[in-house]
Amino acid sequence: MTILVTRPEPAADELVGRLRQVGKVAWSMPLIEFTPGTGLNSLSGELVSLPAGSLVFILSQHAIHYAHPALVRAGATWPTNLNYYAIGRTTALAFHAASRLDVVWPEERETSEVLIQLPALQKISGKQALILRGNGGRELLAETLQQRGAHVQFVECYQRCAKHYQGSIEGRRWRDRGITTLVVTSSEMLQQLYSLFPTIDREEWLLHCRLIVVSERLATRARELGWRDIKVADGADNDALLRTLQ
Repeated sequence: MTILVTRPEPAADELVGRLRQVGKVAWSMPLIEFTPGTGLNSLSGELVSLPAGSLVFILSQHAIHYAHPALVRAGATWPTNLNYYAIGRTTALAFHAASRLDVVWPEERETSEVLIQLPALQKISGKQALILRGNGGRELLAETLQQRGAHVQFVECYQRCAKHYQGSIEGRRWRDRGITTLVVTSSEMLQQLYSLFPTIDREEWLLHCRLIVVSERLATRARELGWRDIKVADGADNDALLRTLQ
């Protein structure tokens, strides 16, 4: 098994390093990178304006990576009278390390579908909710909160930008290195990976690789694109991916 990790840096290099330590052959080809979001200057004001008991949702550790320094520059801190929720363990740990505040996350699986099942989020009519996220992305969380009567606002803390590769060159590179397993952690990256390579590389190599994904939703999309050998990891963090790849 020779593994290609497509998640962004620095998580990609970390996972590759850990895989090599346990004797696996692994490489990285990050498909996206991150830049500061357009909403960082307004973040401190948005947080301060929230009534006590409002809900703050952190959808990625990258949101914390950009949001916390923005608060520090503004001379602000994370308000202590709000209820914080993270999409998963890694994001929750990043938030707690930055703020020293309590944060709730779904321990079963790191998805919006599981997050919105938390008991505390069932009766939220009239609540204010602030979602810290990247550009675009899924609307399931916001739509569900709105359906339950919450008033939802967003702050774009970071932007995802596609990294550009020459598909024919990369196809030769990874076929020559014998890649048989792919790690993909978002639908955006899955589509990008599929579209990157020429048809012959997709048909002869790419779609025959084993695909490691992080949700059933992503597995369904992969099957629609033509993959057949698909395994769903029990989380989106590197620990969960390492367990799956071992």
